[in-house]
Amino acid sequence: MTSLERVSSFIKSYIKDDEGILGEIYSDAISNGVPIMRPETKEFIKTQLLLKKPISILEIGTAVGYSSLYFSQYISLEAHITTIELDEERAEIACANIKRMKKENQITVIRGDAYEVLGKLESDAYDFVFVDAAKGQYINYLEDVLRVTKKDGLIISDNILQDGEILESHFLVEKRKLDRAIKEIERFLEINGIQTELRNELQDDSRKETLLNCLPEEKRHCSDFELNCYYIMFKKKL
Repeated sequence: MTSLERVSSFIKSYIKDDEGILGEIYSDAISNGVPIMRPETKEFIKTQLLLKKPISILEIGTAVGYSSLYFSQYISLEAHITTIELDEERAEIACANIKRMKKENQITVIRGDAYEVLGKLESDAYDFVFVDAAKGQYINYLEDVLRVTKKDGLIISDNILQDGEILESHFLVEKRKLDRAIKEIERFLEINGIQTELRNELQDDSRKETLLNCLPEEKRHCSDFELNCYYIMFKKKL
């Protein structure tokens, strides 16, 4: 177990499970594979909400409404949460869950693409913003998120590397590109009869000398691979 895992385990040992309807919503989300906040993330945000005491909260990525309902436990009755969700089915479930907990007056669900919705929101409107949507879109949201957040506001972006998958996928993509490029080069060399080691035909010093004489003087001090390439170009003259 790493140091980070030990710290995470320690924090979790002090966190109580949700009770009642919120506990049911959490369990249903886990059972159905809906991504929701980790226990240690919940505890961190709970602390921030209690310290910040925000009145206007914006959430990007409603899912089934669990996080907004969790937040509502730690804000004043005058505070309001606006949450954005693209997926129509999840938005429906979120609205139903909000109604189950009688929080319709405190939580508003906006359906639509967060990028488009953000562009329509007023500037300096929110003192607490929680971003928990498609990780690859965070950078695209940033400009408008900064615009709609008050100068003394707080922005929290959840799990930006998605448990390392974002970082890993980047390297996997780059590796696949490199592997593909290498295969293309190898195929090109094979088709054109080009080798990286000096060709057998050029092991003969007289033929190699003849080839070098075909080249400009500044090109004669070259690698075996380059000689092989020149051989393909000039072999009819040799």
